[in-house]
Amino acid sequence: MNMSREGDFLIYCIEQYKDAKSMTGRQAAELFTHYQIWDYVYSCFEALHTTGPNYIVEDIDRYIESRQH
Repeated sequence: MNMSREGDFLIYCIEQYKDAKSMTGRQAAELFTHYQIWDYVYSCFEALHTTGPNYIVEDIDRYIESRQH
């Protein structure tokens, strides 16, 4: 079974984020679910997949921050 480009990218993003934040896979998955980051990254795939890992982590942090208010 081949995963979509978007699916591959979601995995890439969570891996980058968990490594940058020293989280376990479970912690990162729970965070992504709680803040609906899966949907956000999927909806922004076209723009985000052309950026680097540091930008992706910072963008996710900004997204989480915006949802905390």
